[in-house]
Amino acid sequence: MSEKTTRNRRIRKKLYLDEFAILGFEFSCKLGTASEDDYDAFFNDFAQFLEDQHLYITLDSEETNEWLGGVITSADRYGNATEENREAFEAFLKANKIVSDIEVGQLADAVYGM
Repeated sequence: MSEKTTRNRRIRKKLYLDEFAILGFEFSCKLGTASEDDYDAFFNDFAQFLEDQHLYITLDSEETNEWLGGVITSADRYGNATEENREAFEAFLKANKIVSDIEVGQLADAVYGM
């Protein structure tokens, strides 16, 4: 006796459901040993890339100094990360010499699916 719960538009919006779901993707990568200048350059480029793509990042607090990981979403309210954002992010990581063991997940519901 399972009936689908119907919610009005306002509730769906508040709960980030259906047409208001927010898509994002998870990532993780290993940071190699490098000089402080290399790390500064990488993280400056990383921040600039996210800003240029209009993306937000939520870093995973369980990662160690060697690993960087988290979730990428759109910076727009009710906006979604796109497949193009995901591919560009993966290419950005692969282009950096201090990054290895790159894993970029597929688009998923960032509120309820990760």
